[in-house]
Amino acid sequence: MAELKTKLNKASVEKFLSTIKDEQKREDCFIISKMMERATKSKPEMWGTAIVGFGRIKYTYANGKEAEWMMMGFSPRKQNISLYGLKVFTMAEGKVKENKKANEPLLKLGKYKEGGGCLYINKLSDINTKELEKIIKLAVKRKK
Repeated sequence: MAELKTKLNKASVEKFLSTIKDEQKREDCFIISKMMERATKSKPEMWGTAIVGFGRIKYTYANGKEAEWMMMGFSPRKQNISLYGLKVFTMAEGKVKENKKANEPLLKLGKYKEGGGCLYINKLSDINTKELEKIIKLAVKRKK
């Protein structure tokens, strides 16, 4: 198995977030950080050079090897903010499947995109932050 490139390190999350050039994205990332910290009851940690992670969980691969990874996290990318570890809902081809009750927070989230294991938002003003907080809390609950 190849070694993970993105590793936990001692870099300062505060310093990293403070270097975000776009003022709105920087403010949004500080807010997202507080949301994830409250939900996970874990301090933010840097994973690699550009991912802020919260909590730690162990994954066991099919071959029996284990690896430690963040429970959830985010990264301020050039085009958007990537949210990791929140896709705990029933998805199909970028659309929420029929289980509307279980997917209610995602249906009410607002403007976002999905990728392989991620949700992408442009800015917090595009989404319903109360629903994002619900999604974060549900993700923590399902991973514990």
